Amino acid sequence: MKYKQRKKALILLADGTIFHGKSIGKEGSAFGEVCFNTGTTGYQEIFTDPSYYGQLMVTTNAHIGNYGTKEDEVESDTVKIAGLICKNFSFEYSRPAADATLEDFFEKHNTLAIADVDTRALVSYIRDHGAMNAVISTEVDNIEGLKKQLAEVPSMEGLELASKVSTKEPYYFGNENATYKIAALDIGIKKNILRNLAKRDAYIKVFPYNSKFEDLEAFNPDGYFLSNGPGDPEPLVEAQAVAKEIIARNKPLFGICLGHQVIALANGISTYKMHNGHRGINHPVKNLVTGKGEITSQNHGFAISREETEANANVEITHVHLNDNTVAGIKLKNKNCFSVQYHPEASPGPNDSVYLFDQFIENIKNS
Repeated sequence: MKYKQRKKALILLADGTIFHGKSIGKEGSAFGEVCFNTGTTGYQEIFTDPSYYGQLMVTTNAHIGNYGTKEDEVESDTVKIAGLICKNFSFEYSRPAADATLEDFFEKHNTLAIADVDTRALVSYIRDHGAMNAVISTEVDNIEGLKKQLAEVPSMEGLELASKVSTKEPYYFGNENATYKIAALDIGIKKNILRNLAKRDAYIKVFPYNSKFEDLEAFNPDGYFLSNGPGDPEPLVEAQAVAKEIIARNKPLFGICLGHQVIALANGISTYKMHNGHRGINHPVKNLVTGKGEITSQNHGFAISREETEANANVEITHVHLNDNTVAGIKLKNKNCFSVQYHPEASPGPNDSVYLFDQFIENIKNS
């Protein structure tokens, strides 16, 4: 591998703190909320996950890019992170099955990345001070200009982002002769969710984020699904209206991540922005119904109020996050509806929670 001369780069946080690094190749600036992911693998899936739209991703794993990229290891058609911050970036890869380097992948998707950053110090700082807006840039001599631009970037709190990642037109996924039909509201859906539903003999029609209940109902589905996605759930009033209508009619409903938060809001339970959020593939969750522990994949910066959930006579908490006791799953006692805050489809991550897709199909069978 020949030596590459790389430009200096920096990370400027909203509070004025600066961390230094070097550009991977692309020059310029990228803005977003800085957050970190603790996963040791699955970087390509992370970078293409719509839930990360608008975020500058810090990877805590020391080496990124060492196993290259592969065309089918994506959760959407484009890179969704605003930019990457890492320690050691590998320009070469050793996996025979890979199609290209991570550098080529980022060039294809016009993504800004910086490396040689003291990510341990940066993550420690974010842990203490919370997720905040930031900019990564090769304009190292334009600090004041970057500060002015950064001040104009909106906060993630109150920010509606589902419209940025949702499909523009409805589309189908799976075998049209499958036993079950599912209407999925796309507020940032991952491909592996669709794969998991199709694997269970379901034919899925995926609808844009602002679709009405009547649009979904016209497909005559056996069940309804609310997907994961980015941003604050509160502005998604149309999705909340869809959830309310499905619940009122007692149709089978399953929600993941942002969909879980939308279901909570539809039941009068508020959401809040977390200090840091949960992002990684080793988060411990306890299933309160079975008493079993699950290692889960998570990627969210908002959560639902535990106090309000416990006070709601119609809602039962089914799962809790063991690190901070936040609500990780709920079900409605009098309706055919349940949801989880984490990602049972993983990708990347463990498969401890894939049973939830089976549970959804069982709910459809028994409805």
